[in-house]
Amino acid sequence: MRVLVAADSAVVRAGLETLIAETPSLSIIGSADTDALVERIRELQPDVVLLEWRHGSHESLDSLFRSGPLFVLLAEDEDPAAIASGLRSGLRAVLPHDASAREITAAIEAAAEGLIVLHPAVLAALQLAEPPRRPPGELNASLTAREIEVLRMLAEGLANKNVAWRLGISEHTVKFHISSIFTKLNASSRAEAVAIGMRQGLILL
Repeated sequence: MRVLVAADSAVVRAGLETLIAETPSLSIIGSADTDALVERIRELQPDVVLLEWRHGSHESLDSLFRSGPLFVLLAEDEDPAAIASGLRSGLRAVLPHDASAREITAAIEAAAEGLIVLHPAVLAALQLAEPPRRPPGELNASLTAREIEVLRMLAEGLANKNVAWRLGISEHTVKFHISSIFTKLNASSRAEAVAIGMRQGLILL
């Protein structure tokens, strides 16, 4: 497997080249700093690019990840937005800057097999960046008058077809209203939606 090493630091490049050279399944075909990386990719046509990335050192990482070879990224900081964007653009593996030699070679080999590799530290950073889920009952938006009507009929235990008949609308429209109610009340079932509606004063006992 032909590997191109890329890093802005000559010391880091030398260390990564040695690591690749000592791995029987990998072959080092060259190295580059990030400014010359696009040109070196065109010239050498590597299978994998092992890129040590310092935040802000390359302004078009996403387009770079779409350039052809597989990319294994050594990230100095686990920037969740940059990593998520990179994964959507074709990045195959993300490791922290201080990953071990075994972790790096394993990531390269796994990426070559078509796998996505995320180090636990990187995965934790991505999970922490996710917006917290609203607790059940916390309104995402106010219900419309028609949605309140539907919610009250759900409290009566009416089936979709009975709600549709009573309101003079189609069952498809009823399903649309119920889906909207679930979203706005952050509920996952009819029973939960009704319980939340009661607590919110939307359903009169």
